[in-house]
Amino acid sequence: MSNLWWVVIGASLAVFAIKLAGYVVPQRLVEGPALSRVAAIVTVALLASLVASQTLQGPGGVLLDARIPALVVAAVLLWVRAPFIVVIIGAAVVAATLRFVGVMP
Repeated sequence: MSNLWWVVIGASLAVFAIKLAGYVVPQRLVEGPALSRVAAIVTVALLASLVASQTLQGPGGVLLDARIPALVVAAVLLWVRAPFIVVIIGAAVVAATLRFVGVMP
């Protein structure tokens, strides 16, 4: 077997062990207020980092294009508590308009 298969098997065993550990951890540790706060913060941080990396990532590194103003518009619309469909359409319109006029690629 190649080294890649050993890595896949090792990663699978690690994931299985982590999942199994979730069943043997006492319930009082999982339902605490501290862990709930940490889980909420980690979720938001992971989503924010995913959005940032997908928005700024280009073939040769950081790419500044029409996605940046669209993301700013989406953030402002979310801040003023616009409905989610309005946020999506607003960001899409901004990106499409900037690309159509040729201001940004």
